[in-house]
Parts: sequence; structure tokens; C-alpha cells
Amino acid sequence: MAGFEARIESLESMMVASVHAFGESPEGEAWKKMEAWAGPIGLLDNIEKHPVFGFNNPNPSPDSKEYGYEFWLAVESEIEPGRGIEWKDYEGGRYAVTVCNVFDEMNSEFFRREGYLESWKKLRDWVVENQLRPGSHQALERPHDPRVPEEELVLDLYYPIEE
Repeated sequence: MAGFEARIESLESMMVASVHAFGESPEGEAWKKMEAWAGPIGLLDNIEKHPVFGFNNPNPSPDSKEYGYEFWLAVESEIEPGRGIEWKDYEGGRYAVTVCNVFDEMNSEFFRREGYLESWKKLRDWVVENQLRPGSHQALERPHDPRVPEEELVLDLYYPIEE
């Protein structure tokens, strides 16, 4: 796969604050919930210490325009959850990871035709080509900076693989 770069990365177990939204474009609504809680208490000021992850929950289906999206924010146990914020324990896992410029991909013919980011497909193909076995833990998207406008959004895509 010429020009495609991926790496293997392991995420440690962590406690996360979780928010969820459902609709035709739930990412923005879920982010508003997370930002309203985490922003004022400073958790978004250091995304290395408090990384943000997101994923479809549930995934889109061919017969409905609505789907869900969930955001996680790594937190310490002494932080108090806010209203509508759920605490979850994430067990961690091993991943194949690549970088995705969301705006470029959403404006590609592939995205309009297929309905998902080409980088996810390329990453899955890279896993197969490298004889890695897909894992059963949660696939994740990690924004480099979750506060940027959509046209500047860059994600690390985390495709689960077995240890």
C-alpha cells in the first residue's frame, strides 16, 4: 500500500468519562455535552493527560440515517462526574493506528459513494496484509485537537487487533 502509513500502539486501561448522542449527525451533539462539562474544569486543556476518544454507538445502518456517537475522556477517579456524564472502565488494548484528515476524506468521491472514511478501509486492509488478527475491543477515533473546526479535524484511527 504505497503512501499509506500505520503503526501498532497499545492503550493502557483507563477510567473514562462518557457522553452519548443519537441522531443524523450525533458527533457534534455529543461533543457539545463533553465540552460543556470538561471545558470549564480544565480537562480539555491537556489532551495528552486527558485524551479524547470517540466511536459510533450504534453504527449507522443502511435502513436509517440515524446512529449514535459516544465520546470518552480519560479522567482520574477524584474528578466528580457531571450531569449526563457516565464513568466507565476501559480495559485497553492493542491497535493498528493511522492518521486521517477528516475534511479531505469527507469531500472525496469515495466518502460520498461509500459513506465512510477511506482511511478506515485502508487500515483494515493493512491489518490483513500484515497478517494481524482483528481484535474484539472497541475501535476508536482520537482527535489530535478536539476543539478545532470540522474542516481542520485530524484523527488517529485505532483499529483493534489481537495481542
